[in-house]
Amino acid sequence: MRSTKIISVVNQKGGVGKTTTTVNLGTALASIEKEILLIDLDPQGNLSTGLGINESQRNLSIYDLIVGDKNTKDVILSTKIPNLNIITSNINLSGIEFELADDKDKTDKLSKSLISLSKNYDFVIIDCPPSLGILTVNSLVASDSILVPLQCEFYALEGLAQLLRTIEKIKYNLNKNLFLEGIILTMYDPRNRLCDDVVADAKKHLGEKVFKTVVPRNIRLSEAPSHGLPAILYDQKCAGSTAYINLARELLNRLKI
Repeated sequence: MRSTKIISVVNQKGGVGKTTTTVNLGTALASIEKEILLIDLDPQGNLSTGLGINESQRNLSIYDLIVGDKNTKDVILSTKIPNLNIITSNINLSGIEFELADDKDKTDKLSKSLISLSKNYDFVIIDCPPSLGILTVNSLVASDSILVPLQCEFYALEGLAQLLRTIEKIKYNLNKNLFLEGIILTMYDPRNRLCDDVVADAKKHLGEKVFKTVVPRNIRLSEAPSHGLPAILYDQKCAGSTAYINLARELLNRLKI
């Protein structure tokens, strides 16, 4: 019997590789016949764009699931990738902080909406916005675990410390089963000594929570979204694609799947 695992991809900083990780990890898992649902929880909708889903296809989105009267079957779209579905985002999501401000159940909206997905998917992977606001809190409440992309740059670990404190608060107050699945080091450049320092510091402080797979800074990863494709389909043999294929394998090994 399938047991759905819900994972949030989260970091309060923008530009660290959350969306790139969500789409390429999801695609890598789908390629080995895992049933995958991606959720675009960022009002910018970059995940939706990166899968070639234009604005006209996003009339019903995650907004309608959280705030409206729609259920999951109304808002899930298939993609061009076998075994990979998505719930898109649109600009309506940008005002949700105000719409839910006085709702006593505002942190549980997404969790309650996803109950019906039980056993439909192997993984639900949520691309969170670059903030620790109500959307990210909803994602953490709904999730079993968290993946944190960490850019190999100065101040990265300082921002991570704040995120980990927030996770502990969510765990204590709202979701006692939430745990950190792992840290994914992204945008690694072997020519930059600072990158090696960040890798070493992350492993020193977080140990086995840091995935062995390191995602390099790679032009093909950057180009792929403009073609509406994950990098794994745009150029399967590029260094970035290889890294995400290896990351999927490492994740499954961790989960003993």
